Amino acid sequence: MIMEYQTKKLPKKVYERELRKLHIELVKWQKWVVDQGLKVVVIFEGRDAAGKGGTIKRITETLNPRHCRVVALPVPTEKERTQWYFQRYVSHLPSAGEIVLFDRSWYNRAGVERVMGFCTDEEYWEFIQTVPQFEDMLIRSGITLIKYWFSVSEEEQEKRFQDRIEDPTKRWKISQMDLEARKKWHEYSHAKDTMFIHTDTDDSPWYVVESDLKRNARINCIHHLLEQFDYKQVRPREIVLPSINQVGSVERIPYDRQRLVPDHAKALLDREED
Repeated sequence: MIMEYQTKKLPKKVYERELRKLHIELVKWQKWVVDQGLKVVVIFEGRDAAGKGGTIKRITETLNPRHCRVVALPVPTEKERTQWYFQRYVSHLPSAGEIVLFDRSWYNRAGVERVMGFCTDEEYWEFIQTVPQFEDMLIRSGITLIKYWFSVSEEEQEKRFQDRIEDPTKRWKISQMDLEARKKWHEYSHAKDTMFIHTDTDDSPWYVVESDLKRNARINCIHHLLEQFDYKQVRPREIVLPSINQVGSVERIPYDRQRLVPDHAKALLDREED
């Protein structure tokens, strides 16, 4: 169900104008994180097609990838299944000056693994009991941990699934697992509520993003993310573009001897003019 304050979708021009402002702020924020040597982890969880990936893309598209990484882990290998559950996630945690965005995280165990029967009851309850301790340990080590749950309605999820089925550029986004999970809507609801009861703590709270309206959700999430930090603009060093050294004549490879990519753009323009 869409919350009342989100019943109107942001117009595209308003959305793009605000997103441009936020992109500038995100660059300032990242520069400050690097300058201060902070370690930031942001978790994005929610049902399939809830809008996590789109929001992550908007956050990262103007950031320096050397200091910001997206972690979207595949199904664990046979070896990883025998390891301490958190082990494969620990290896992706940030160093000083890094931001790591988890597109799904260790909370897989409380969601898909629980609902689809990929873990035992003992493994599930062990996770539920230990994850607050694990996150407290991360926070005490100096990591800033922020957790977002993207909430999408049953009707909107169905609409987005249909769009993925019909659009050949989005078919990869939907899997047989997604379809199986769709059948278990109510089981996922119960799993999410149980997860919140045990892991929504004062030190490591869950923040819910209403995501039926994608543009609104992206703007709201980015605003909230930035508000979690008392960041200040780091004065950039002055950059002076140097002149090109003047040298004597240099023999260059003739242009007509280079393998040029065919100019399909010109062909398209010619076609439009016709």
